[in-house]
Amino acid sequence: MDFSIIINSSLLDIQIASDLSPRDNKTLLSLVNDFEDTRWRSEKFIDFVWDNIAETALSFKERDALQAQPASLLRNAAKNLRLTDSDKDIGKGSELAEIVLYGLMRHIYGALPVVPKIFYKQNTQDNAKGADSVHILLDDKDGFSLWFGEAKFYSSIEDARLDSIVASVKASLSTGKLKKENAIITNVSDIDLLEIDSDVRNRIKSAISNKASIDTIKPLINVPILILHECEITAAASELSNSYNESIREYHTQRAVAYFKKQLVSIGEMHKYGAIKFHLLLFPVPVKKPIVDLFVTGVRYYKGDS
Repeated sequence: MDFSIIINSSLLDIQIASDLSPRDNKTLLSLVNDFEDTRWRSEKFIDFVWDNIAETALSFKERDALQAQPASLLRNAAKNLRLTDSDKDIGKGSELAEIVLYGLMRHIYGALPVVPKIFYKQNTQDNAKGADSVHILLDDKDGFSLWFGEAKFYSSIEDARLDSIVASVKASLSTGKLKKENAIITNVSDIDLLEIDSDVRNRIKSAISNKASIDTIKPLINVPILILHECEITAAASELSNSYNESIREYHTQRAVAYFKKQLVSIGEMHKYGAIKFHLLLFPVPVKKPIVDLFVTGVRYYKGDS
C-alpha cells in the first residue's frame, strides 16, 4: 500500500482534546492519495479497491481456488457486489468503502479477515448483517484482538453527518449485536481455514462463544471507523505538498475531535467503554461521484453487464 499516512496516533499522543476522557483508546489515522499531472490519482485508488476486493466479496475457499486465476477471481468477486441505483449519499459507494476498509486492515494493521462480509451478505441474506468488516489481529505473544469495523463514503464530514456514524457505532456495540457477530464468526468456516496456531484458534473461539460474557471480551474489541469523504482541500490541490499535508492534518485533527466528542456523549456511559479501542480512519477524495462511477463501471465490466 503506497498511500501516505499523515497521522497515526492516539489523541493522547498527539496531545489534543484534553477534555475527552479517556484519550488513549481513541486513535486517528489520516491517509491521503497522491497526484499526477496536477490530478488526484483516481485510477490508483480504484486499483487498490480491486486489489483487495476478494477478501470481502469471496469466501476463503473461493479465494484459495482462484488465486492462480486473477481474472476469474475478479469476475467472481464482482458477482457478489450489490450495486445500488440509489442517488442517496449514504447508499452509493457503501461497498466500495467496505472494500477499502478491508484493504487498510490488511496492509496497515496486518489483520486477518474472518468473515468476508460482502460474500456472506450476498449469500446468506440477513444473518451476516452487522459490522462492515470483521478481522482478527494476532500479536507476537500469541494474543489476539477482535476488530469490528464501520465503513462510510460521505460527501461531507461536517458535524451533521457525524451523528449517523456515531449511531451506527453505538448500535454495533450493543450486547445483542456483539453476540450475533461472535456467532457469525464461529458459525462460518473461514476461521478454521486461516493459517494460525490451533491453540490460538481455540482460544479465540472460546472467548467469543455464546457462553462467554461480552464484558470479558470488551478489552479485546477494536472498532475501526473508515470515512471516505469529499474534501475541498483535496479538490483544490494539485500535488502532494507539505502545505497540502499540513492542511489535511489540521482538518482531520479537528474532525476527529468533533467525532469523538459526539461519540463520548452518545456512548461514553456504556459499560467498559474505556476498554474498547476506537480507530477513526479518514481518507479524503476530491469528488465522490466520479470515483463511484469508475468503480461501478469496473464492476459491470467484470459482471458482463457493460
